[in-house]
Amino acid sequence: MGNALLQSIHVHPVKAFRGLAPREAVVEPWGLAGDRRWALIDDGGKVVTQRQQPRLALAAAELVPGGGVRLSAPGMDPLTVAVPRPVGTVPVEIFRDKVEGILAEDVTAHAWCSHYLGADVRLVHMDDPATRRPVDPEYARPGETVSFADGYPLLLTTAASLDALNSLIAQGAHPAEGPLPMNRFRPNVVVAGTAAWAEDGWSRVAVGEVTFRVAKMCGRCVVTTTDQGTAARGKEPLASLGRHRRIGGKLVFGQNLVPLSPGTIRVGDPVTVLE
Repeated sequence: MGNALLQSIHVHPVKAFRGLAPREAVVEPWGLAGDRRWALIDDGGKVVTQRQQPRLALAAAELVPGGGVRLSAPGMDPLTVAVPRPVGTVPVEIFRDKVEGILAEDVTAHAWCSHYLGADVRLVHMDDPATRRPVDPEYARPGETVSFADGYPLLLTTAASLDALNSLIAQGAHPAEGPLPMNRFRPNVVVAGTAAWAEDGWSRVAVGEVTFRVAKMCGRCVVTTTDQGTAARGKEPLASLGRHRRIGGKLVFGQNLVPLSPGTIRVGDPVTVLE
């Protein structure tokens, strides 16, 4: 494990949209700076993801100075959306969590997203991740918070585990679906230079100057079966994870992290298992 390093960094400015791959990122207590501070909600306030709308995989969001986003998608003119003023919140339901968010002020943003998906959605921003949404108390320490990510500030995956999973897919019932790229798993940090599944046993890691607590393994859902380049759905990796990686009733790949210290991580940083 002595030569493990940070292979890539991934930031998703709008939840469920395509991510960015910067060379470095600031680690905030609730996740990477700019990651999943925006999300779409339906007319009932529920967050909309690729679970319901696979075509979100083809939409992209770039960060613009000040925390705004530039949206683009097939057949759509790009649209830049500024961070809204904190003049009132709307309720947002993300899985079992009820949180407050702020609607984009420019109604064009809601129309743009609704037109692209063919469904009534609104674009919402999390103004204050420090107070809006606690991490699941079953796996959290007091005061830990998270953005619009599924449940935890960061998701870590390893290149060796993907290689191992792709070998299992090649030997399984749907070999033509593999090998899968890492973007199926929408991680924040990808580590190279480990043994396959080594991350299963980690409880505290350092990436460069930043230390993280490993909160829990990541249970995977139907989003992983969505080709991030075409939005088409298949059977893998869930079929193979179901046969080989069923742990605690979940199909697991990757580890959820909570930052223990602030700082900046950079591609190429050493990754050290502390315990």
